[in-house]
Amino acid sequence: MSAILDADTVITARRRVRRAAVSGFFGSALEYYDFLVYGSASALIFGKLFFPESGAAATFLSIATFGVAYVVRPLGAVLWGHIGDRFGRRRALVLTIALMGIATFLIGALPTFQAIGYAASALLVLLRLVQGLSAGGESPGSTSLTVEHAPEGRRAWYTSFTMSGMQFGIALGSLVFIPVALLPEEALYSWGWRIPFLISGVFTVVAYLLRRKLDEPDTFTAMKADESRAKLPIAVLLKDHWRTTVRVLFLSTVNIVGTIFNVFALAYGTQNGIPSAVMLAVVSLGNLVAVVAAPLSGLLSDRFGRRPLFIVGSLGASASMALLFVAIDAGNIPMVYLTGVIGIGIFYCIPITVGATWYPEQFPAQVRYTGMAVGLMLGILLAGFAPAIAQGFGAGGTNWWPAILLCGGASIVSSLVAVFAPETFRTTKAALGVKA
Repeated sequence: MSAILDADTVITARRRVRRAAVSGFFGSALEYYDFLVYGSASALIFGKLFFPESGAAATFLSIATFGVAYVVRPLGAVLWGHIGDRFGRRRALVLTIALMGIATFLIGALPTFQAIGYAASALLVLLRLVQGLSAGGESPGSTSLTVEHAPEGRRAWYTSFTMSGMQFGIALGSLVFIPVALLPEEALYSWGWRIPFLISGVFTVVAYLLRRKLDEPDTFTAMKADESRAKLPIAVLLKDHWRTTVRVLFLSTVNIVGTIFNVFALAYGTQNGIPSAVMLAVVSLGNLVAVVAAPLSGLLSDRFGRRPLFIVGSLGASASMALLFVAIDAGNIPMVYLTGVIGIGIFYCIPITVGATWYPEQFPAQVRYTGMAVGLMLGILLAGFAPAIAQGFGAGGTNWWPAILLCGGASIVSSLVAVFAPETFRTTKAALGVKA
């Protein structure tokens, strides 16, 4: 009888972690599909639709709206972290996915500047802020939940599917945008640009239904049973775990490489002779490769540790970005594809996949969701504005050195911090965050 009960327990645990991994995949796919679609539209279209300025000034303002969402991400991190650590991971994740999908769908239904003037610009920024509020808790909650469901020695493998979903969402977003970008100008600026945003409604329904079936991890259930949950997680975090939060902040600055690639490089390539369809295809292919590379990175991280993979991937990603811009300047399209795929599909994929497991592992369960969310969202705050900063200091899109300085600085900082961060791949679940 005992053996049968043990077998049932194992089967139930496997079903829960698989469900968490699948939910993480689709939830992140929705979040980053929305991210890529908005980023692509801000680089290529929104300047003409929502702002009265023209040329580089309109592009700068449009790309800046991409960054405003990152301002409220830390606020979202506190909000969803509190709900997740206090009332349950599942509840927070259901709410974040619904909010994200609704905001993205509504962007696709917005009237333009020509129709309602500056009210269109204001509504665009408002909905972008709602996206940012939701994103503040989406991936941190998904990865924290999966880490708590995963068996020992397999945490990075299962959590990697959240990152794989992220890359899939970006790839799908760019694929959807390719035929849109090829539409005649009249069709593109009247109705074509709306299609990718409206499609997000399908993703939202699927992800929402999956989230509703999630089980709370035993870790949270035990905290609820013995009343060890923090009454105010952010207060506990700032009092007892602020050093860990700062560490995660600096580790996650590597995300600058991703936003530079997905937004600034897209605009830069298009402004310097590479067709927009080609640049979108490079973004899509690089992220499709990462869909497969993420689980592999997770396996390697479970075997060899978080730190070495994180450092190699971080430094390699920035070096690849420099080669990408050289290839764009040379008009060498095959090299643009090669450097884009290697840089994002392989090197950049490694630290963000490892980080998805490594960051929550450094916090105790009582503040894991909040700590992961606040540290990550503060760390990627600069990432949100990095494309606009690069655009502003890049002489109207003719100079890529500011972009590479941002990427290189972020990779060096995150790698140096990684050297001194605790190695957690062999730490038991119960001991996570105890000595961090």
